[in-house]
Formats: sequence, structure tokens, C-alpha cells
Amino acid sequence: MNATQAWLCDGLRTPFGRFRGGLAGVRADDLAALPILRLLERHPQLDVAAIDDVYLGCANQAGEDNRNVARMAALLAGLPVSVPGVTFNRLCASGLEALGQAARACRLGEAGIVVAGGVESMTRAPYVLGKAATDFSREQALEDTTLGWRFVNPRMRALHGVDSMTQTAENLAREHGITREDQDAYALRSQQRAARAVAEGRFADELTAVTLAPDGRRLSADEQPRPDTTPARLAALPPLLGPGTTITAGNASGINDGACALLVASEAAVARWPLAPRARVLGMAACGVAPRVMGIGPVEATARLLHRLRLRLDDFDVIEINEAFAAQVLAVTRALGLPDDAAHVNPNGGAIALGHPLGASGARLALTALRQLERTGGRRALIAMCVGVGQGVALALER
Repeated sequence: MNATQAWLCDGLRTPFGRFRGGLAGVRADDLAALPILRLLERHPQLDVAAIDDVYLGCANQAGEDNRNVARMAALLAGLPVSVPGVTFNRLCASGLEALGQAARACRLGEAGIVVAGGVESMTRAPYVLGKAATDFSREQALEDTTLGWRFVNPRMRALHGVDSMTQTAENLAREHGITREDQDAYALRSQQRAARAVAEGRFADELTAVTLAPDGRRLSADEQPRPDTTPARLAALPPLLGPGTTITAGNASGINDGACALLVASEAAVARWPLAPRARVLGMAACGVAPRVMGIGPVEATARLLHRLRLRLDDFDVIEINEAFAAQVLAVTRALGLPDDAAHVNPNGGAIALGHPLGASGARLALTALRQLERTGGRRALIAMCVGVGQGVALALER
């Protein structure tokens, strides 16, 4: 079967809320449905019954995002019952995975129009209790599903370790000689770039406001940015893993809530409806790395993707690397030969400033990268993410 082009035509996202912030009262399935609904309202010429599938990323899926949140969001957004949905889980890269899979389906002729994206409500992630292993057991453990490992397999611990996300970043900082000062300097740049982007209205057209019950207030801007961040304030924060370590709340991403929806279409669908093709999805690549240094995953994923596409890193005008931790981004950029303050890497700030609702972040990165290309007249964008349990994912766009 001959592959055709897959086009990224449009996208919208909710503001990213702080942990227990403005979106705390919004269910994950309702949150996912909102940008889908608003996105399709922007395209009244499109017969929604022609949508072949809804692909959403979601990492936790232990609470109101259970039972295939993509399908539930499609129905809650008012799509016909004939439109199916599937939820992808590649942890932090779930939203990017959804976009990549949607593009593959369109390129191969197996779909014409796919709504892709992701959602995460980390605030509303529940505690879960495993079933007792024996009668009258008193050994049940209550697990928090907000972030990280739960119900750990002892064999996994023995084979690969079960380092927390913070510990994996600390491992990279130690092994790559990344100082606390360098991490804080990177975090400050992220905040400053995000503040500049907000002030210049760069996110305005990718955001759709959320009306909050019961008082009808509207959340229309990201809650995570801290424009008053200073070097002194970052330096005063205690390290999360104790004395002698370097990861802090200031140089790590937040725990957040949010959702994003993208409209992906084949060449035939673009001509049929018509839709405006804004960027081609050139391809996606994934790799595995040691779980204890999961943050280095974007390096090998990027290498695989560039080899497959026969491109070089300097062929890209915009590079978005998910900022799980400043140490993780710096380990990646230095391995790729990029300066710590490269102007084309996360030019509008990243997850340290904007937030990281796990399943939505990859789709947000693609949407922000697309808009940055359009704003600057650039041609290609690279989006790369690290993934818990030791993976990396990279995806390329071309205007």
C-alpha cells in the first residue's frame, strides 16, 4: 500500500491548571471532551460522522479517566456513536504517541480524519487499594496514582530498579555533571520565555477557556507560570531528595491538569472537506533506555527518527523537548550538541513554566511547535520526550 501525506490541520488545548487549582473540579473525561468540541466547532464544514477515530493519550487511567477515556470524551463531546475512540498510554509521551499513530493511520489510508490529543487530571487521580492476597490479610497497601510507580513487581525492582521520577533526574545530573546552578538557570529561562510568550499573546489562539462550576468562572490562561521567579528564589528552594542533591520544585515540571485535541487528516480528506493543511507529520520514532535514566530517552529516539527521515538536527528550526526536569533537558541538549540556552529549543518556555499534565503534554508540544513555525516562518519542528520506565519518543513536523 502506498503511503500518502498526513496533515496536522488544527489544534486547541485547555489552559493547564495547577495541582488542586482551577481545574480541580473538572472530571478528566469532561476535560478531554472540551477541546474536541471546541475544535470541531471551528470547522463547521466538516461532517463529524466522517471522523474515523479519536486517539487520546492518558497516563494514569485509574479514576474518571478509566474505561477508555478517548471513547468517553468522544461521546461527551457529542460525536456520533459511530465514531470510535482508543486511549494510548506511553506515559509522558501519550499525547505525542496519539498524534503519531493518527498520522500513521492517515498515511496508510486506514483513516481519513482522526482527532488526536491527550488528557490528564493529576489532581483527581485517585488512591487505589489492591485486593488482599490471602484471607483476612492486613497487608493491603493504599497507592497514590498521581505520579510514578505503584504495585511494584519485585522482579522489576531487582532487575532494573524502581527509581522515582525525581531520582531518575538526579541520576542524570550526577552522571552528566549537571550542577544545581545550571539547572536553576535553565528553569529561570523557561519561566522568562513563557512569561514573554504570554505577554505577547503567543498562546492565545491555541487556548480554549474552561467554564468552572458552580459559579461560572472561566479559566482562560495557564496557571503554572511564575513570572516572579528570580535566581534567589530558585536557589532558596530545598532539594527534594535531601542535602547534596540538586532537583527542586523550581527546576522540575509541575503536577497539572489539562487536555489537548488536534485535527489530523489525509490528503484525500483535506481535499474533500476542505481543511487547511498546516504541517505534515513526517514520522515518529521510539526507543528504550535504562529506566533509572529515563530522561535521556530523547537522544536515541531523535537519532532513530533523523536516520529514518534522512535529516540532520540542524534541519529543524524549532525543537521542543519536554521539560520533565531541567537536569533531564540539559542532559539531552548537551548530548545532542546544543547550547544550554539555544534560542530555538523551547522558545516559548516548557513544562517547568507551563505545566505537565502527563497525557496532554505531547499534543501540546506539537501544537505549540506548529504555531511557532507559523509565527517565525520556519519549516521543520522536532518534538522529543522522555518516558517513564525508560523510553524516548521523537516526532517531526514540516510546514
